Amino acid sequence: MPELPEVETYVRDLTPLLHNRTVTGVTVFWPRIIALPTVDEFIQAMIGQRFTSFGRRGKYMLLGLASGDTLIVHLRMTGRVTVYAQPVVADKHTHVVLDLADGGQIHYQDSRKFGRLWLVANTTTVLHKLGEEPFAAAFDVDYFAAKVAGRTSPIKALLLDQAVVAGVGNIYADESLFRAGIHPTRASNSLTREELTRLHSAIQSVLGQAIDRHGSSLGHSSIQNYTRPGGEAGEFQGEHKVFQRTGKPCMHCGQPIERIVVTQRSTHFCSTCQR
Repeated sequence: MPELPEVETYVRDLTPLLHNRTVTGVTVFWPRIIALPTVDEFIQAMIGQRFTSFGRRGKYMLLGLASGDTLIVHLRMTGRVTVYAQPVVADKHTHVVLDLADGGQIHYQDSRKFGRLWLVANTTTVLHKLGEEPFAAAFDVDYFAAKVAGRTSPIKALLLDQAVVAGVGNIYADESLFRAGIHPTRASNSLTREELTRLHSAIQSVLGQAIDRHGSSLGHSSIQNYTRPGGEAGEFQGEHKVFQRTGKPCMHCGQPIERIVVTQRSTHFCSTCQR
């Protein structure tokens, strides 16, 4: 599933590809992909829209339009946005096509059909439950401490809670916990101030490095979790210390990396480095 670094990479890559381009036609092949408004309203409202700004909130892409509306895109597990220079025949996984005034097209593709698109006047309609951004000034250790206070759930589960910190998913929760030396099943409220400070720093450093390396691409060809809009793979998967390295030696101590399930999510850690 694309997480914050992958979505941030998408936004940066799409900016020069779509800036000031205008939508002239819309085809929706799978109506459930459109979360808001209705499909007919979506089609009518998108025609004539011009892309003017590009942003991200958590795992959501925010494509700002000249009308003041925002096209919000969530890729979920297998969603992809591809920009073509000319019309291309839609494949079986293409669910929305936006025609552009200069003859190009935008295809939203999603083999598992979990992704969603919203066209809204106010982004808080969709995003109001999200917690702080990991790089926001408000995401400090005091904020983090307040969120874990009284929470007995495993710290891994808390990191995946988008109401706590927006954008962290399975990959970067595991990598951050390893870097901070914290076991994923520790009760959230058992972490000391020093441990919270380490984890806060680890989250920011891991995410920052992953953005610099254009995210993590896992899997193979058509079942790859993520590729950039131009089809290129991310590069951060080569930097993973624990994620999907089950049985391989820890790069710090040599102990085999272990895998357990925490709140129905695969979780990878080193039992020596993360006691």
